[in-house]
Amino acid sequence: MKIITGLGNPGKEYEKTKHNVGFMFVDALAKKLAVNNWQEKFNGCAAQTMVGQEKVLLLKPSTFMNLSGNAVAPAMNWYKLKPTDLIVVHDDMDLPAGMIRIRVKGSSGGHNGIKSIIACIKSNEFIHVRIGIGRPLPNWKVNDHVLSPFSADAQKAVESAIETLIPAVECIITESVDKAMNKYNPRKAKKALTKLATGKAANNE
Repeated sequence: MKIITGLGNPGKEYEKTKHNVGFMFVDALAKKLAVNNWQEKFNGCAAQTMVGQEKVLLLKPSTFMNLSGNAVAPAMNWYKLKPTDLIVVHDDMDLPAGMIRIRVKGSSGGHNGIKSIIACIKSNEFIHVRIGIGRPLPNWKVNDHVLSPFSADAQKAVESAIETLIPAVECIITESVDKAMNKYNPRKAKKALTKLATGKAANNE
């Protein structure tokens, strides 16, 4: 079994803010999988489904971002899962809006939701799926940035990123995280294309 948790803040006022891209992803995945069995559970909103042959728990913490671990840890303990069974989808200011990055493990990078999860499960060895939201505008505070909605262009980029991440996360579960990183991480994809182009050029010489 795996857990896919998207990070965000509960409540209508936060629905379209940058900090809620994790929730946006889980909602999009749930729609694609026709999930409608949501329950209030594990200090969050949870639903079981299948991805391929694997049981999966979709989880949106209701604890607010800074206490995300208080939802994730009880779910992991209930199902007796390892950190490597956890996939966390969250926003990242260090990536341009709409850029995605999958990592096997990593530090919080200053993200309070990730910091809370690491503290509660006592490990950073879960799969990080990051969606770029870009840096704050000059003279903007971080809180103002993450709790504000996207511009029209950034919103389109993020929606496109979420569409790309649905098969990427399915690939993590049905195949492997290494396969997903090689296929969907932008830098690696670019290297693969460069290698392919170089190989073709060599074959044509």
